[in-house]
Amino acid sequence: MGNPSENKETNQTKKNICLGILAHVDSGKTTLSESILYLCGSIRKLGRVDHGDAFLDNFELERSRGITIFSKQAVFDLGNTRFTLLDTPGHVDFSAEMERTLQVLDCAVLVVSGADGVQGHTRTLWNLLKRYQIPTFLFVNKMDQAGADEEKILEELKKRLSDNCVRFNGEEQEDTSWENVAVCEEAALEEYLEEGRLADQTIIRMIAERKVFPCYFGSALKVQGVQEFLDGLEKYTGEGFLKWNAVEEGDKFGAKVYKISRDGQGSRLTYMKIVSGTLKVKDILSGRGKDGEAWEEKVNQIRVYSGEKYELVQEAHKGMVCAATGLNATYPGEGLGIVCASEEPVLEPVLNYQVRLPEGCDIHNMLQNLRQLEEEDPMLRTTWNEELGEIHVQLMGEVQTEILQDIIKERFGVEVTFGTGNIVYKETIGTTVEGVGHFEPLRHYAEVHLVMEPGDPGSGMVLASDCSEDMLDKNWQRLILTHLAEKSHRGVLIGAELTDVKITLAAGRAHLKHTEGGDFRQATYRAVRQGLMQAESILLEPYYEFRLEIPAETVGRALTDIQRMSGEFHPPETVGEMAVITGSAPVAEMQGYQMEVTGYTKGQGRLACIFRGYKPCHNAEEIIEASGYDAERDLANPTGSVFCAHGAGFNVPWDQVPDYMHIESQLKKREAEAAAAHNGLQNVEQDETQSMARSTAGAAGAAGRRISWNAQEDKELEEIFIRTYGKIERRTAGSSKTVNQDRTEKSGKKEETIQEYLLVDGYNIIFAWDDLKELAKDNIEAARNKLMDVLCNYQGFKKCAVILVFDAYRVEGYTMEIQKYHNIHVVYTKEAETADQYIEKVVHQIGRKYNVTVATSDGVEQVVTLGQGGRLISAREFREEVEIVRRQIHEEAENHRESRKNYLFDHMDKDMAEEMEEVRLGRKTISDEDTSC
Repeated sequence: MGNPSENKETNQTKKNICLGILAHVDSGKTTLSESILYLCGSIRKLGRVDHGDAFLDNFELERSRGITIFSKQAVFDLGNTRFTLLDTPGHVDFSAEMERTLQVLDCAVLVVSGADGVQGHTRTLWNLLKRYQIPTFLFVNKMDQAGADEEKILEELKKRLSDNCVRFNGEEQEDTSWENVAVCEEAALEEYLEEGRLADQTIIRMIAERKVFPCYFGSALKVQGVQEFLDGLEKYTGEGFLKWNAVEEGDKFGAKVYKISRDGQGSRLTYMKIVSGTLKVKDILSGRGKDGEAWEEKVNQIRVYSGEKYELVQEAHKGMVCAATGLNATYPGEGLGIVCASEEPVLEPVLNYQVRLPEGCDIHNMLQNLRQLEEEDPMLRTTWNEELGEIHVQLMGEVQTEILQDIIKERFGVEVTFGTGNIVYKETIGTTVEGVGHFEPLRHYAEVHLVMEPGDPGSGMVLASDCSEDMLDKNWQRLILTHLAEKSHRGVLIGAELTDVKITLAAGRAHLKHTEGGDFRQATYRAVRQGLMQAESILLEPYYEFRLEIPAETVGRALTDIQRMSGEFHPPETVGEMAVITGSAPVAEMQGYQMEVTGYTKGQGRLACIFRGYKPCHNAEEIIEASGYDAERDLANPTGSVFCAHGAGFNVPWDQVPDYMHIESQLKKREAEAAAAHNGLQNVEQDETQSMARSTAGAAGAAGRRISWNAQEDKELEEIFIRTYGKIERRTAGSSKTVNQDRTEKSGKKEETIQEYLLVDGYNIIFAWDDLKELAKDNIEAARNKLMDVLCNYQGFKKCAVILVFDAYRVEGYTMEIQKYHNIHVVYTKEAETADQYIEKVVHQIGRKYNVTVATSDGVEQVVTLGQGGRLISAREFREEVEIVRRQIHEEAENHRESRKNYLFDHMDKDMAEEMEEVRLGRKTISDEDTSC
């Protein structure tokens, strides 16, 4: 691969672009790769797939079968750009391998067969390129074959892929290309009308933003049109191409893993693209595996592959694709450094096969071998069926089973066979429930409450936490979420994998002494199962999206078949003598239908199927009955919980578990709070609807707003206030206490305690206090939480009722919410209601009857507060008082630490304290009568 020092210099000076080649099987994708590498001087001789000497098909299985099974890479240069070419599998059975490669591409070439046009899998690839937002060039291959019509193919590309597919062949067509490109964007059209042409930078930007898709036509086998394509590739991936979709990452290291494999010596290779920074040999990388376990490992080698040969380099720079040795915990899709992990692939296996081993084969060794293959292809999904003592794998189809057979024989020397492929069913839920789990054998303790809700179709498992750290420490919460993510949970209908469910940790409890990590694993698993037993479970099955091309006279037969298969279809379209039917149907019913189509159309019909996703099973009762699964007999996934009594643990069935739990039901609690808030909101809205007449009026010494309330409104608001905050003690006439003063008044001979209320305008205070204002610039939620904690301490010392008000008037559709935060109340106003409006209403209602102080620096609000009989304290004054209280709390704590007296005396009345002091000094003894209960 050339001089190492020369290559090192090239790696640092050349721009690196990762280019993927994708196509439906037999479209000539590998042949195009050969032509590109040959014309760029990376290989000296053109290989051919049918001759078994293609440069990138370097596995014996690929050469013998003439298909690409694993993605390969090669390096070639065009001008000042170094391209890493990734050749991906074209067969639908290996589409997961192809989709993982998309995660690292800068641009792609979609190869379309000129003889066959846009096929079913071509549409799938196009949709995936759109999903991953990859700039795409198209190369229409096999244009040398009879019947290949360039105009007809271009029309089909525009119709079935995008109107923005534009022919780019040759310099002589550049004027036409400018015009066709210009109509793809308004700004480009204005430039074309003004200048009569388009600048290269405009076209580069539009390609990078997927606003135009250049199309080239030719024959890869005869190397026709390939040079024109390479000229266009060099020209339109020039300066500025990467910046349009680039994310500025700085110099920090970040990489995306897209493939795991092993070399001929068995060394594990982690293929990755360097997204930012630099990777060097002996660097220490760290991450967290799919099981949640943290890892830290050293990079031993960095290899840059081209075909089956590789070059060792000391460092890999941004944009390069390389393979690293020494990493044993990585997985495809993982993000290293500052890069996040990828989403799960869209395409997934829909068939489940039993692995049949030859007599005498060690089943456990084979399970480990298959786990090793699963590292390289995560979609293999090897499972051990405990009840049947069998190994099962999930695959895309029969071609993949044949390839897997050959790989197992070649690598492990074992000839395996596979049973008949069964459909991979899944389960979800249709109702929201609270799953509870408890694990408390002797000297163990853990309790978990999970709210389980139906998720969107295709969303998978979504995990969240809504548990207060006051109830359960953050480290325990993280552990519970880890246990939720570390395994595929089984449903309760047939024991299939659970999906499309959102699970939120609502509450939990640990024991200071007896809780261990494994306790929460047990409690979490049991909570999931207990929730599923309550929920309305739904069985899901995979569906194909199909495209059926048949002679027009056979449409009736086809539609009857689709209805029989419980499928859905769109009205047939007629194209000449052929009819096209599109729709969807269960995978279970579509299996083997291609042979039927071939039969009744006498070989003229074509069926293309792609995986669409999971939908409710069309024959759920039949499948559930045939499975014979009993959730309560599944000992590996218990539905009940373990509690402790009289020093021994005992099991409680799932339907009785809620009666034994130590924490109240969080779902019922939230429903009750929501109902109360809803009722309160209705009353307030009714109050406002009946009559709220606002008028401006002058007053001696102040001018402001005054609200007119009738007696009925007054009564209703008072009821809401008392229901929310509790009964309010009446204030005696002539009282003039503020929030700074003692909360006692003397009336005659008797001392009466007066309850006092402090209303705080939350955001006004936050942006008036410097420390909270600075914090709010970075995180407004953190500023809110800090203010709430400050007020909790203040209330605990002053013993006044504190109501903190935040306005949510800009939040569309938001209804008023009142929360209890420790010892204070927090109000979030409804949409279109500000905090000062809410405070206004409360002060008007209770200001002339009770001690009410408002903390704010809002000028208008100050006028209203004083006018309604409330007391006022500015943000600055309130800050000073909070600081005084803080110092008093500190001094009181210091005094308590220094004092040696018995603090129990603080809570006794005077006579009892004197009597106990006499006992302490030995002047009096306690008789039996004194100590009797």
